[in-house]
Amino acid sequence: MPLDLPAVPDAATILETLRRVRFASETLAKPLSPEDCMLQSMEDASPVKWNLAHTTWFFETFILLPYSPGYEEFHPDFGYLFNSYYNRVGVMHPRPIRGLVSRPSLEDVKAYRMHVNEALMRFVEKADAETLENVSLLLATGCAHEQQHQELLLTDLQHAMSVNPLKPAVYKEDDCGESAATALEWVRQPGGLVEIGATGKGFAFDNEGPRHKTHLLPYFLANRLVTNGDYLGFMEDGGYDNPDHWFSDGWDIVCRENWNAPLYWRKKDGAWRQ
Repeated sequence: MPLDLPAVPDAATILETLRRVRFASETLAKPLSPEDCMLQSMEDASPVKWNLAHTTWFFETFILLPYSPGYEEFHPDFGYLFNSYYNRVGVMHPRPIRGLVSRPSLEDVKAYRMHVNEALMRFVEKADAETLENVSLLLATGCAHEQQHQELLLTDLQHAMSVNPLKPAVYKEDDCGESAATALEWVRQPGGLVEIGATGKGFAFDNEGPRHKTHLLPYFLANRLVTNGDYLGFMEDGGYDNPDHWFSDGWDIVCRENWNAPLYWRKKDGAWRQ
C-alpha cells in the first residue's frame, strides 16, 4: 500500500500511517514461533526478529533520540545489534551471523517495538507544526523503509521454510485457481529523449532523483507481466537445457546447480507446483 503522508503534514494522518505500517509488520510475525523468527538460511537473508527490531531502531535512532526531548533509549546495545549499513551512525553487528543472536528474545524485541511505538505516537501527538514539518520526510522514509523490510521479511522467511524438508506453510494458502493470461505481445516503444526520476510530488527515495533527461534507443516492451505459464512453457521447451537462452555466468550456474525449474517450484504427482 503506498504511503499517504501529506505534503503539509498533520498529526492525525501521520499517526494513522504509522499505526498501519507498524501493525502490518506485527501481523506478518503473528503466526510465527520464536524458532521461526530466529531462522537465517543464508548470509544475504535476515531473521524475522532482526527485521522487526531493525525497523524499530530506525525510528528510535532518527526520530526519537534527536527530536524527542527526554526520550529514554530502550537498550544501549541495540544500536550495534540492529544497525544494518548506516555507517555514519556507528559500527554494526555482522549480517552473516544475525541468526546466531538468540538474545534479546522475541519477547524482548516485541517489548522494544511497543516502547518505541508508544514514544513515537506521543511525540507526533504533542509536536507542533514546525517540528512535524522538520521530521515529516524522516517519518515518511521510516514508513517506506519498514514496508521494504516487510517484503524482505517475507522473502527471507520463504527461503528459510523452503530448506525445511517438511515444507511447512506459514500462512493460509489462498486458492487462486488458474486464470488465462492475455496473449503475449511485444509493443514497440519509440525511445528518444525522455525524462526519468521522481517528480518531486510525494515521497521518493533519494536514489530516485533528481529528475533528468536521458536518451533511449527504440525498444520493445511486453504488454503484460511474465506468468507462471510462461515459465512452464520455457521449461517444457528445454529452456534449462539450451545454453542459447543464457549468458555464460548464468549457464555455468545452471550446470553447476542442476537447475531445471525456478526456485520454490516442486514437482508433485507429475505436475509442477509453486
